[in-house]
Amino acid sequence: MEKQPLVSIITPSFNQAKYLEKTIQSVLTQDYPKIEYIICDGGSEDNSVEIIRKYSDRIASWTSERDHGQVDAINKGFNQAHGDILAWLNSDDTYEPGAVSAAVDYLIQNPQIGFVYGDCNFIDSDGNIIGKFNARQTNLKKLQSGYVHIPQQSFFFRADLWKKVGPLDDSFYFAMDYDLWVRLARITQFHYLHGQTWANFRLHDDAKTIAADARCWPEMLRVHLRDGGSRFSLIFAKYYLRRVLAPWITWNRKRKFHKNR
Repeated sequence: MEKQPLVSIITPSFNQAKYLEKTIQSVLTQDYPKIEYIICDGGSEDNSVEIIRKYSDRIASWTSERDHGQVDAINKGFNQAHGDILAWLNSDDTYEPGAVSAAVDYLIQNPQIGFVYGDCNFIDSDGNIIGKFNARQTNLKKLQSGYVHIPQQSFFFRADLWKKVGPLDDSFYFAMDYDLWVRLARITQFHYLHGQTWANFRLHDDAKTIAADARCWPEMLRVHLRDGGSRFSLIFAKYYLRRVLAPWITWNRKRKFHKNR
């Protein structure tokens, strides 16, 4: 039997005690036996540390100290990770059972693939499924035009690639994952496994997707222009359309997760 690779999963967190335990449990109850779980807490002032300590004997490493935000926390986690495969799961999101095993199996069977992603649910603050992330197969050219369709929560990639393209750019607040995917797509193949739901993306009032959505597309445009893209391109057209539709999109998201309360 082929040796099972170590999977390192990072959870960045700050004052997310309301959801953190569900996140931790979703990692620790995975059926894959070789997981290195690292939690990087930004010095939370709620009872996050108490929750982390409750599971400390099953967590490879954790810290609770002031940092420079989510990107800094993820970079710190990856810098101490020993895994062959890497992922990060935010402290308000969760994995579905069997997610890690499925991702590992695919990467073992397809050594030419640098990263893989599956489907992802939208859930509300109580964990109820309220929709489906619009995941699709994409490629470098499509990524650069704004055809992203990659749910970060269900994304797993090879650690040797991190050594080539990391760390995450801490000048991004929102689009650091998009920036990483573009950098990875330049040097590796990647694949979307349709029909395999690996994670849950929680939408709630304090989530960045709701509270700071307007910052996302300008950051994506920065990546596009950095790579030599034109202002007369599809991604800019999408940006202007998004600006027009943004109030409706935000209202619809809020409507979905308040509907089930």
